[in-house]
Amino acid sequence: MAQTADYSGPFDPHWSPELLTREALLRLVKAYSDYIYRIDASWYLTVKRRSGNDEAFACDRHVWEKKLQAYELKMVTGALNIRGDDVVAVMKYMQATPWASVGERQVDIEGPDHAILTIRACPTLAALEKEGTGREKLICQDLTTSLFTRIAHYFNPKMKVAGLKVPPRKSYGDCSCQWEFRLDR
Repeated sequence: MAQTADYSGPFDPHWSPELLTREALLRLVKAYSDYIYRIDASWYLTVKRRSGNDEAFACDRHVWEKKLQAYELKMVTGALNIRGDDVVAVMKYMQATPWASVGERQVDIEGPDHAILTIRACPTLAALEKEGTGREKLICQDLTTSLFTRIAHYFNPKMKVAGLKVPPRKSYGDCSCQWEFRLDR
């Protein structure tokens, strides 16, 4: 079956993503990641406008901590067969999460039980900084710390997560944030 670089031709009743070239699939994955990112931001901002930031943040925290993070972990690790109880398994997940293609990330593996995740450019932080209301403390410090800890504990409940550089930033030339994942066995 011939592969295609896009879906610009006539309607194909048998079309599926399997017909796309590797490059087209990568564009589609990036588009899906951007879409997920925009859905998350859109509903948060809608609740914020209607009911205030406290209610929007409470809803965001509930949705991610009680529902979506666990689902995403199971979905991604299952789809890619990511297994293990060490920091390397967590970093594999961090590379594969739908959020990974939204910003620029770098993973430095110090060993199977120690890694540093640096998010160089984060569109969420850029939007929060542009807004200028200080919401980055809630989202980037409080919620992200909780979610990254939940991710780490999915693989191993003994794993520790620490924010090495967490917004608000002192300089826009610095990375968006930096996190240490460590397992002391």
